[in-house]
Formats: sequence, C-alpha cells, structure tokens
Amino acid sequence: MFRSLLFIPGNNPSMLQNADIFMSDGIIFDLEDAVDINEKDNARNLVETYLLTTKDLPKTIVLRINPVNSLFIEDDLQLLMTRKIDYILLPKSNMISLYVLDNTLSFLERKNNFKKIKLICLIEEAKAVNEVEEIAKHTRVEGLLLGAEDLTNELEVERTTVGNEIMYARSKVIFACAANQIIAIDTPFTDISDEEGLEYDCSNAKALGMKAKTAIHPSQLDIINQVFSPTKKMIKWAQSVVKTYEKTGKGVFQYENKMIDKPVIEKAKKIIEKAKTFDLL
Repeated sequence: MFRSLLFIPGNNPSMLQNADIFMSDGIIFDLEDAVDINEKDNARNLVETYLLTTKDLPKTIVLRINPVNSLFIEDDLQLLMTRKIDYILLPKSNMISLYVLDNTLSFLERKNNFKKIKLICLIEEAKAVNEVEEIAKHTRVEGLLLGAEDLTNELEVERTTVGNEIMYARSKVIFACAANQIIAIDTPFTDISDEEGLEYDCSNAKALGMKAKTAIHPSQLDIINQVFSPTKKMIKWAQSVVKTYEKTGKGVFQYENKMIDKPVIEKAKKIIEKAKTFDLL
C-alpha cells in the first residue's frame, strides 16, 4: 500500500544516494525514458551498486525496465539477482508484452528460486487502454500506472491541468483496478513549479478513484502524500464507526443520523488500515 512513488533516473548518483530519505512511500528506479541510450549500462550499474550496498533501503522499490523488445531487457532483469526489488514496472504494456515478460520471469524464477515477481503495468498507449481489463486480470499484476504524456502524444492532444483529455483513460484504469483489487496509480504532474496545479490534479485523480500518484521531483511529495492520505476527520469518523460496530455487534446501525451497513463499515476499516500504514495514528 502506498500513496506516492518517486521516479529517480538510474544514472543520477546524487538522487540514488538520497533515495531512502525522500518522503515517498516508494522509489521507481528508472532505466528507460529518463536514461539516454548511451547511459543504460551506467544506470544499471549504479542502481545495482546502490541496492547491494545500501543498508536502509526505501520501503518499496520499483524497477522500471526497458521495453521487452529492446536490446536492454536481458541486462535490466539481471538486477533481480539483488533480490531487493519489490515490483517491475513494465513500460509500453499490452497483452503481448505482458505475455513475453511473464514467460521470461517464470524462467528466471525457476532458475534462481525467486519468489513470484510482481508487476506494475504502465498504461501509456491507446492499445493498452483498450486492453486494460485483461491486463489487470493477470496474476502477476499488482497495479496499473497511467502514463498520460505518451498517451496524449499518441492521441495528438494537448496535456492540460484540467485533464479532460485523459478522463476516459483514467476511468478505465481505475475501474479495471477496482474490479481486480489492485492499486490504481496516477500519472505524474510534469510542471514541478505549479503547486496549485499539482494539488488540483491530485484531488481530481483521487476523487475519480486513483489510490496513489507518481512524482518526478521530491518537491511534489508533500502535496501528493497529503492529498492521498485520509484526513484527520476521516480517521476520527472511521474509528467511531468501527468502535460502534464492535460495541453493538449489529450489521446495521445509526451513526450521526445516518444508516451504517456493511459497505460503510468496510470503508471505515480501510481508512483505519491506511492511517496505520502511513503512520497517521
């Protein structure tokens, strides 16, 4: 469970060294878009050294590999030998690339006695949006990350703060994740100087059903974490609802002039679980 994931280019040693102190719930070590083709080996080596030599690693580590049809994929996956990676982030996800990666990972798991390697799929192409329900059903997939920049580029539309141009894709990702009980992760907000725009984007995404958001700069993390955390008011309400439920033992009861039943009780329990996970209690 997380609210925020921070992208760190694999070839940026200063950010790598500070990865454990950033206020994100997890780090995405990027070997793909953020790394020039001539820097791929260097990025991979820096990330490997960091994972093998750092004592206090971030709580969640995600490795963004290069596409499965690239020349770099075999070397990228060798970083799994560190046994420090929690998720692989698959770029250009679709059912074909997911099938190819699944077979490769199954081989590596058998060969190296790995536990099952979990995936987050990057939904950044129209083809992926159309296949998103099937992608979300795959047993390896633990989350979907919307990639709005590549998607709007393919659609030849302007990326805006309001976000109407990605409403359909956002909704598809959210519903596919909810139906399969995996996490819906929102696209980065690329203007690191626009805090007001970031807060609006986060609030809009959360209202639609996104559960977390990616960041491209540490300065964005405070707003992202704040928006995607349950508020003090929500936590207090949830605690009272659960306490009343446990005290009365009734599946349906009245609280603050409203009827409380099973779905509302489950919602309250989820809020408390998040509050505990994010050290808000």
